[in-house]
Amino acid sequence: MRAIRVAPLALLGAGALTLIAPSAAFAAPDGASSTFNPTITPSVIAPGGRVTLGAGGCTGETTVSSGIFDTTTIPSGSTTATATVDSDARRGAVYAVTFTCGSTGTSRNVNLTITGGATSSPTPAPTPTTVPTASSTALVPGGVRGGLGGSTGTTDTVEVAAGGALVVTAASGALYFARRRNADRRH
Repeated sequence: MRAIRVAPLALLGAGALTLIAPSAAFAAPDGASSTFNPTITPSVIAPGGRVTLGAGGCTGETTVSSGIFDTTTIPSGSTTATATVDSDARRGAVYAVTFTCGSTGTSRNVNLTITGGATSSPTPAPTPTTVPTASSTALVPGGVRGGLGGSTGTTDTVEVAAGGALVVTAASGALYFARRRNADRRH
């Protein structure tokens, strides 16, 4: 009987933590909400190509640095700048690009992938028990990148509110049915 009474409270506590956690994770160091969302377009580029660097959500000057292009500044009042990727960038590599927003001091990393070049696999020497195979040409992929999935985007207030409403509705329904069941047992 006691477990039935405690379960709705546990659900309410879990729901409250669910609502609080996303806002704490995206809070800026000074307590203000951070909407700094840097971008690189295109995110996959050949060596020597030009990329557009975006500093969405930063109201001040943004400094962009990486090991594959010169440090670039996105001036205050502008949201983009361009940079040229070094021609000696390693094909198939993934480089971290650091964006630092001057108005908030927030730094974020965005990955930039260098396209892979054509390679050929050697043909094994024929032996009496093997049949010669043709060599093939293929692009070397960057590999599968596991990670955070959709959790790296910006916080959408409407989605958080909708999720919170669902948690509150579920907790309220659990509490209602638990009390109703308890009342039915007494009679």
